[in-house]
Amino acid sequence: MNSTLTVLGLESSCDDTAAAVVRHEIGKPADVLSSVVHGQDNLHSEYGGVVPEIAARAHAERLDFCLEEALAEAGKTLDDADAIAVTAGPGLIGGLLAGVSFAKGLCAGSGKPLLGINHLAGHALTARLTDGVEFPYLALLISGGHCQFLAVLGADRFIRLGGTLDDAPGEAFDKSARTLGLPQPGGPAIEAAARGNKDRFAFPRPLSGKHGCNMSFSGLKTSLVRACDGLDRHNGKLGKNDIADLCAGFQAAITDIIVEKSNTAFEAYVERTGQRANAFAVCGGVAANQTVRAGLNTLCSEKDAMFIAPEPQYCTDNGAMIAWAGIERYRLGLFDDFNLPAHPRWPLDTESPPLVGFGKRGAKS
Repeated sequence: MNSTLTVLGLESSCDDTAAAVVRHEIGKPADVLSSVVHGQDNLHSEYGGVVPEIAARAHAERLDFCLEEALAEAGKTLDDADAIAVTAGPGLIGGLLAGVSFAKGLCAGSGKPLLGINHLAGHALTARLTDGVEFPYLALLISGGHCQFLAVLGADRFIRLGGTLDDAPGEAFDKSARTLGLPQPGGPAIEAAARGNKDRFAFPRPLSGKHGCNMSFSGLKTSLVRACDGLDRHNGKLGKNDIADLCAGFQAAITDIIVEKSNTAFEAYVERTGQRANAFAVCGGVAANQTVRAGLNTLCSEKDAMFIAPEPQYCTDNGAMIAWAGIERYRLGLFDDFNLPAHPRWPLDTESPPLVGFGKRGAKS
């Protein structure tokens, strides 16, 4: 087994087309040689959300350009890569198929090994890419489509401790931003506008005080809609002060929910693993929110646990996390063949019962 590995990572699970080259020598920090992301906000903005068909077409058109840019930025060629890692799920099926098919073609033409990566594992393992944290550790994955607490025991060993029973926090941010007439993605827009009085509106904290570390954000989103209905509008638009207060209160409510349930997750971690969590990693797009980070950082100080929050470019979807997860799987000998499927649903913890049901495409979480 090579002590130094260089892996090309490809990501196309939602609306970001990404490619990256990551190199790692055992015993040393990982080296992100390049990370290229082609966003699609301009393609979806007029629709108020991601349109799967448009996203899939854009991935098919952009993957080769992302690859070329990533290799050029890294000063490498495809021959320099030891393997090709690609997101195989979960996500939008069209985008996943574009990425998986592209990766298979590269592997067929180059003879490189193929590594199919669970997108959620990519996020959960980012703390090892950026901070070199040792297994095991507690992780909170919060993004536009996912929200769960995980005991990360190894590169392919995860225990789900809890998660959302309805909307993910990023989804709640996006939908609430649309209600307020703010641009997408909603999380950064609400964070930028949250400069008002966070106590003006009495937003609920669903499941607060309840046993366990499951969360709910749907009722909070509905509460914001009702608060808006009670306000005066000028030419159909809310006033700037009203929007600032709504955003501040909404963001504070989401932060309070996440911090309270993270506190409970520390207890659940001990119950499931028999040891305390020495490190807590927050990952996914919502992990870029500075108010959420500050609340979790304070909690970790109280718990005497290392708080790990990657830089924003490694919180949102990117190819570097996929390349790193590929390095982890390469060293475990977990390769894939050309039968690798695209999984629109693909839970990390396959032993625990799903939180929100089971459909034709598999467990939702």
